[in-house]
Amino acid sequence: MRPILVIGIVLAIPVTGLAQPYMALGVIDKLDFHIKQSAGPLAIIGDAAYAGILQEADTPTEWGQGGSGYGKRFASTAACSGIENALAFGLDSTLHEDPRYFRSGGGGFWRRAGHAFRGTILTRTDRGTETVSIWRLGSAYGSAYLSNQWYPWRLNTGVLGFAEGSLTLGVGFASNLASEFWPDLRQKILRRKPALALLSPRKADH
Repeated sequence: MRPILVIGIVLAIPVTGLAQPYMALGVIDKLDFHIKQSAGPLAIIGDAAYAGILQEADTPTEWGQGGSGYGKRFASTAACSGIENALAFGLDSTLHEDPRYFRSGGGGFWRRAGHAFRGTILTRTDRGTETVSIWRLGSAYGSAYLSNQWYPWRLNTGVLGFAEGSLTLGVGFASNLASEFWPDLRQKILRRKPALALLSPRKADH
């Protein structure tokens, strides 16, 4: 998951209750989940935006500028996202892990932030129990190392692969924070709109 996608994810999160009855996803449901994560409209917009950031930073410099350079960066970003979600699907469907994030049952900010962090490292199984999130860890670091294979040799290093995998986990944590807090914030914003409308002066009739 690329950093720019967090914005799109935040805007797309529905307002739901804090605690929901657990229902396991089937294999087809997990496949659909990961397809949307890698090839849905928000994913494509995110890949295009992230490729633009790389273009502006001229990274890698060997790919040049112009339409050709942007095309390489976009293809690389989209391929990395595809690899990440393919690995994630293979792992969570085989190991019977659930790729979704489940909001906490309430509490203060730090408790809920801790729950979001815990949801980055741990995950639910199809039975509703908790285990180490092999699907997330494996897909984050696996996709980082695999996608580096088509990068220039100076960037195809184990250190960069580890850094990119760790960044992916960090983005996953940010996404969990958005899922945890945004529904509450959006409800507050929607409640304020009618009040602001009542306070705004009416235009005088002419």
